[in-house]
Amino acid sequence: MDKTLTHAQIEAAVKEAYQECKDITGGKNADYIPFLANIDPNLFGLSVTLPDGTTFNIGDTDYKFGIESVSKVLTAILILKQHGAEAVLKQIGADATGLPFNSIFAILLENDHPSTPLVNAGAITACSMVNPKGDSWGKWEAIINNITALCGSESEVIDELYKSESETNFNNRAISWLLKNYNRIYDDVDMSLDLYTRQCSVGITASQLSICAATIANRGFNPVTKTQVFDPQLAPKITTLISSVGFYQNTGDWLYTSGIPAKSGVGGGVLGVLPGVMGIAAFAPPLDPAGNSVKAQAAIKAVMKKLDLGVFNGDRVTVTA
Repeated sequence: MDKTLTHAQIEAAVKEAYQECKDITGGKNADYIPFLANIDPNLFGLSVTLPDGTTFNIGDTDYKFGIESVSKVLTAILILKQHGAEAVLKQIGADATGLPFNSIFAILLENDHPSTPLVNAGAITACSMVNPKGDSWGKWEAIINNITALCGSESEVIDELYKSESETNFNNRAISWLLKNYNRIYDDVDMSLDLYTRQCSVGITASQLSICAATIANRGFNPVTKTQVFDPQLAPKITTLISSVGFYQNTGDWLYTSGIPAKSGVGGGVLGVLPGVMGIAAFAPPLDPAGNSVKAQAAIKAVMKKLDLGVFNGDRVTVTA
């Protein structure tokens, strides 16, 4: 079935969703990372970017928050670019664990691979795969330049968050050395963990994240900067990864109720990708027990419902001015 949406319809849906969700309560900030515990829990932003580069922003969309686990999507794109889809499948995998994002048990269950680059274990392995091998600074330049290309503007590490993360990442240290035990770290262990910690500490805005999501939805073409960031053939691969594990153990429930592949982070951000139609992002710090933003989830679901959109709807959607 063909469906046509106008800019005005989409903008109205974004504004209505924001107004409906801005007073939602519930959840709490991630308190195991001291920096995140102190972020204003009332912050809330919602952003949509279309394939023609039009962006609709409302609320705190210019506030820079910790990208956290949403960064896994961006670095997964980088290693897909550098190594190709088959190598990533062989060296990491593309399976959902069905377990929390920081699960050690998942590694023990599947010791032949870390399952997916969108959980902590696979993301640390992904950082170990980033080229140039053995060069911490060169690797970091590749990671941060990739983030800039996807989001259309520069980002930088929030130093206080990076320090806070580094001082409390005991579980990730255990994950890193367990991966080493199974020969699933492909560079220096401490370097790989530090790169992962640093990428999670990047400050990002909801507006930047929606541009990144639109770049994925637009088959690797950034609609704002008008540059081809990655090969169009990689877009279905990254969207599949997001679909399978973007909300960890709650991913099935999320897809069932929202209709859009999305990735969350404990900083309060959520990135959603509707291929060919839009990228969407929302930000609000309080999280549910699985580590996903309560208000951001509600806002994205509201936009999807108002526009009657869904990745499995079977509609051929056209967006016009």
